[in-house]
Amino acid sequence: MKTLVRILSWLITIIVPVVLVMAVARLFFTPTYLVLEYHTPGFPPDPYGFTLQDRLKYGTLAVDYVNNSAGISFLGDLHFPAGQQTPPATCQEMTDCTQLFNARELEHMVDVKNVYQAALHVAEACAILLFLLAIWAWRGRWLKAYLKGLRHGGLLTLILLGVVVVFVVVAFNNFFVFFHEIFFKAGTWTFLYSDTLIRLLPERFWQDTFLFGGLLSALLGLLFYFGFRKLTLKNG
Repeated sequence: MKTLVRILSWLITIIVPVVLVMAVARLFFTPTYLVLEYHTPGFPPDPYGFTLQDRLKYGTLAVDYVNNSAGISFLGDLHFPAGQQTPPATCQEMTDCTQLFNARELEHMVDVKNVYQAALHVAEACAILLFLLAIWAWRGRWLKAYLKGLRHGGLLTLILLGVVVVFVVVAFNNFFVFFHEIFFKAGTWTFLYSDTLIRLLPERFWQDTFLFGGLLSALLGLLFYFGFRKLTLKNG
């Protein structure tokens, strides 16, 4: 039984970062975050003419697509208002220059949705597992080992996110490329500056998102480490 409890405690340690990081990620896939980010000081304007209202409108639709169960036509059927079209560089690749997103962007959004929703399902399963293990730990009288696993999970989150934040601050471009090479097919995530996705979500957006996400996840890791440390001592 002691060996099993030790294994379960380590399992808890491993899955805590998954739950914490995805809980934070979920906050960023919301229209509210778009509003906050677009209003941050020094956020770059779109050189091709999107206003703040345009970015909020189209950015919200992109976020809605990632979260809902709709097909890619949800974005593929979107067009610019009458009299507007994509900039010339992007328009050369399209048969319909009034279409908001080109084929390459639509393919990438499908990949983003699949990866994000799969990760969300994994995190939800991990959260349910933590809950079930908590009940088992309480009834099986190994609550101290359970709390120890949560505490170590907070510490592991701090370590992992510390590495990510360092990479974002020191070498964001390299980290961004590495991240996309892991989760997306080669050639599906590179875009022109005139493409709608880049106009809505420029590099500054992703720098802030990775940095804020890392810091917020690290804060949750701290709360887990010190909070459950006290509980572990009380159940000592």
